[in-house]
Amino acid sequence: MLVALFAHDKPDALSIRQENRPDHLAYLKSSDAVAQAGPLLDDEGTMIGSLIILDVADMDAARTWAENDPYAKAGLFKSVTLTHWNRVIG
Repeated sequence: MLVALFAHDKPDALSIRQENRPDHLAYLKSSDAVAQAGPLLDDEGTMIGSLIILDVADMDAARTWAENDPYAKAGLFKSVTLTHWNRVIG
């Protein structure tokens, strides 16, 4: 199943994002569950969150993946939403 992970950073947490970015990217690249991923940006182009499309067996696997993301472990996110997603195009 495909799951869209929307994560929004806490205010003024860019330093947390930058400090943990290498570990986060390594986690993404080492995972067979990641179909697509990239940062959410504000109007100035500053990273303010993440959108990750996971291809997992079930929602429990998506939750486990999200909990083990180095960004989540570092306390970067103010909110994380996992939503079953149906790809129609692409």
